[in-house]
Amino acid sequence: MKTEELHGELDRLRRHLFELRAQAVTEKLENPNRITLTKRDIARVFTVMKERGETGIEQQQYHLEAIAAQQHT
Repeated sequence: MKTEELHGELDRLRRHLFELRAQAVTEKLENPNRITLTKRDIARVFTVMKERGETGIEQQQYHLEAIAAQQHT
């Protein structure tokens, strides 16, 4: 995957984790192990980015989220 695609995947996984956590609070999850699996997927994306020498991953992610928020308004 390209770097932009990894950032998109990271954003998608974080949103999915948020949704899973919300479901865990409001209703029973079919498979509570999905939260753990999603966290591991996020860690894998971070690992690939760090192996490529990416720095400031969190700052880039926040910047991309801010741009997306501006485009939706």
